[in-house]
Amino acid sequence: MAELLVPLDESWSTALAIAAHPDDLEYGTASAVARWTSQGKRVVYCLATSGEAGIDAIEPDVVGPLREAEERAGAAVVGVDTVEFLGHTDGVLEYGLALRRDIARNVRRHRPDVVVTGNYHDRWGPGAPNQADHIALGRAVLDGVRDAGNRWVFRELLGEGLQPWQVRQIVVINSPEATHGIDTTDFLDHGVASLEAHVEYLRGLQPGPMTDPREYLESSGKAAGQRLGVRFAVTAEVIVF
Repeated sequence: MAELLVPLDESWSTALAIAAHPDDLEYGTASAVARWTSQGKRVVYCLATSGEAGIDAIEPDVVGPLREAEERAGAAVVGVDTVEFLGHTDGVLEYGLALRRDIARNVRRHRPDVVVTGNYHDRWGPGAPNQADHIALGRAVLDGVRDAGNRWVFRELLGEGLQPWQVRQIVVINSPEATHGIDTTDFLDHGVASLEAHVEYLRGLQPGPMTDPREYLESSGKAAGQRLGVRFAVTAEVIVF
């Protein structure tokens, strides 16, 4: 039997949500974001790529702007009005100094209490390997958040007028090592609508559970909810600094 989850501490005001691709945040996180913005919290989205390699039948030059527009539409559904793209290349996202620097820069710019990101582990679970971009992004987030608090790492950021900033914690949604949960019972519909905004992306997927936003989010939300003692939830690993 899966271990019970602890309710996430929500005594914070601002969050920076960082993901590899448009749609990553919509597979669960967006429902939690809708909850948080309803509480008056400010959430900013930051995407490492524009998802330009995400639709097989359409050229990347066309897909990138299309998916950026879908991400902004999905973000608006859950109360997020600032969506930024870092311009890294979809499908070949590399962990390294460039990505760490971009993350540290955005943490210093937005000065969030918490950073929200996705699974950085090698697997989702037994027999379910994670995708390379997700791993690279997540590991860069862990290091970039630390870098943001150290004035002597990426010293050029000081020249940009960006002073060090300490984040309280990183919330890793859908981690296989989750210990916490967020009750999304009243906000699952918002999450579904946010994912449904990715019309062309969903149309381009091979038939399967991830192409039906409601079915997917209700199924995963119910499983997490059982561990939290609510109808629907999302799971989270919490890393405290």
